[in-house]
Amino acid sequence: MTDTPRPVGATYRVQVRPDFDLDATAGLAGYLADLGVTHLYSAPLLTAAPGSTHGYDVVDHAQVNPQLGGEPARQRLLRALRSVGLGLVVDIVPNHAGVAVPAANPAWWDVLRRGRDSAYADWFDIDWARGRLLLPVLAEDPDALDALTIVDGELRYHEHRFPIADGTGDGSPREVHDRQHYELVCWRRGDAELTYRRFFAVSSLAGLRVEDPAVFAATHELILAWAAAGEIDGIRVDHPDGLRDPAGYLARLRDAAPDTWLIVEKILEYGEELPGWPVDGTTGYDALAAVCGIFVDGDAEADFTALDTRLTGRATSWADLTHDTKLGAATRLLAAELTRLAALAPEVDADAARAALAELAAAFPVYRGYPPDGVRHLANARAEAGRRRTDLTGALDAITRRLRDPDDELARRFPQFTGAVMAKGVEDTAYYRWSRFVALNEVGGSPAHFGTLPGRFHRFAVARHDRWPTSMTTLSTHDTKRGEDVRARLAVLAELPQRWAQLVTGWMAAVPLPDAALAHLLWQTAVGAWPVERERLHAYAEKAAREAAVSTGWTDPDPAFEQAMHALVDAMYDDPAVSGELAAFAAEITPAGWSNSLGQKLIQLAMPGVPDTYQGTELWDNSLVDPDNRRPVDFGVRRELLARLDAGWQPAVDDTGAAKLLVVSRTLRARRDRPELFGDYQPMLVHGPAARHAVVFDRGGAVAVATRLPLRLAAEGGWRDTTLSLPVNQMSCLFTGRVYSDGRVRLADLLATYPVALLVPTT
Repeated sequence: MTDTPRPVGATYRVQVRPDFDLDATAGLAGYLADLGVTHLYSAPLLTAAPGSTHGYDVVDHAQVNPQLGGEPARQRLLRALRSVGLGLVVDIVPNHAGVAVPAANPAWWDVLRRGRDSAYADWFDIDWARGRLLLPVLAEDPDALDALTIVDGELRYHEHRFPIADGTGDGSPREVHDRQHYELVCWRRGDAELTYRRFFAVSSLAGLRVEDPAVFAATHELILAWAAAGEIDGIRVDHPDGLRDPAGYLARLRDAAPDTWLIVEKILEYGEELPGWPVDGTTGYDALAAVCGIFVDGDAEADFTALDTRLTGRATSWADLTHDTKLGAATRLLAAELTRLAALAPEVDADAARAALAELAAAFPVYRGYPPDGVRHLANARAEAGRRRTDLTGALDAITRRLRDPDDELARRFPQFTGAVMAKGVEDTAYYRWSRFVALNEVGGSPAHFGTLPGRFHRFAVARHDRWPTSMTTLSTHDTKRGEDVRARLAVLAELPQRWAQLVTGWMAAVPLPDAALAHLLWQTAVGAWPVERERLHAYAEKAAREAAVSTGWTDPDPAFEQAMHALVDAMYDDPAVSGELAAFAAEITPAGWSNSLGQKLIQLAMPGVPDTYQGTELWDNSLVDPDNRRPVDFGVRRELLARLDAGWQPAVDDTGAAKLLVVSRTLRARRDRPELFGDYQPMLVHGPAARHAVVFDRGGAVAVATRLPLRLAAEGGWRDTTLSLPVNQMSCLFTGRVYSDGRVRLADLLATYPVALLVPTT
């Protein structure tokens, strides 16, 4: 029996994983229904690599991950969701598959065993012309292959297992190895020499060729069967920029699942529009940037620029920094992909071709170009690359001519490269080097644009309502660099630039670190997340420093620097010269951070689009980058607090986080139960001396009111006589229950209990 599709109104993201499996997730159904969402939005459910904690390394597309409970547990989850009227949205991973454990991936294992004769040889994007398939697993030792053994008809290298091709098993392990379709090489050769396309620079994730109809059918059969049966109502497509032909892929997916809500993890740069794909929208990073920017005081930009220059001893240009980090990603982390591209341009000297392609990728202003804007982006990249490298004029011209031809193989592959260069160069490197004001260093954001004025946000929301009304909105995901409430508190620093400069200068003098930019990033992160467990901050510091790759790195860590860095973190807890001051300052700005948190949450939930709540963020959440943001969530506490709210409890804005849960649950329930109040979008004017501190919009009956720049508001005397004219004469606030019946309300009264309000007509 086929279920009727359930319209997706609001989602709740759960990081389903072996230690929180499908049965544990099923236990959330009642709570999520009470919270007000319409759908559970799960991490990938197909079989992933053994022990995977995220599911994006799928090894078998034909079955539900047994580590999550398998198909029986999925059926139990569906029954639990249906029993409370909820639907399911699933995450899929078309771009790549997990190959870290070859024996776990039947298709990859067969390719290793049979080479180009494998029935799965066309599944993976392998450059067979360059010889054997290189697997970067060996230690950095010229005699590493001496450790090979043959056990049970397989080659073994320590814990790694590999198949042996038929008829090649005689002789020593080294002799057998040399007859295989693959070659085991040092792990350091991965970035430079691999012969298969990867996900970014992750050699354990091999690119899939879903542009091949047979590969698409095989890797999507199970997911599409669920869609056809009505067992899923939505699909989230991971990393479409990595695909050879995203538009063609999404058209095929839409044809196969015509009634399914379809969203893509497409990261849009500042001002970039989503291509006209047959999808319902993005996963919401564009909304995240717009919403969070409202709470950042743009007047502080010059102060933070001056502080950054003074602390680091140099003026840093975001454009120059990202050019350098992207160029480094192109020529080092993604050197193997660059080599493959350069080989497609034999008419150009090999070194010049590599340099020209790397410069074009470093100068490309977006993740990748799509018609019709792709031609413009390529022209801009050519101009910038030519400005930086006048010696490459001939090569740049020759390469650019090729890239303008959509049927050219080089032009088809180059966009896959630019997306990876942007992700590795900016998200995973520049965001850790550019520490001017880290609240803006977020996926889909633009650190060079300091805040968002309300007028710009309203224009964004109006356009979104008109063009992508069912696109997702979010404030936190498993990929965000900091949790939404950490960013909200960090936004307060923009209201106190001189105070912050004085404090952080003193701390950095008391506990010096050779890398001043990293030190500034760590002090900001600590203030934003405080109180944060010591071991979590140590883990974050290590990841941030290695991602920045300035003073240490993943492949060649610097023990002396990392010791000094960890000593800095310990000083935040133990050094009396800084620890007390740090804790006191964090506590001082926390109430303003809470105000920002409630404001951005209300706007995100009430604005046009399908709002997602990331697991646990219905209470205050001080998560940092993954894996920190995938920590277990205490749902028992959340159930208890929600029950108290439903019993009439009116919480204060304090460290329980219940005020945020109130905002989340009441807004989501209003959207679910009274959808007619959320069918339009109109900015609303506020009149009076503090008007610039209010963000107000009418969704077609429901009116959302949020406070921005709360410290400056207080310093200016509060709301005073600032008023809001209501669209109907009698409205009630869903957070306080107060009724307003004279058509005009003073914000000092409306926002006396909470810094936010959601007004609806009384019934």
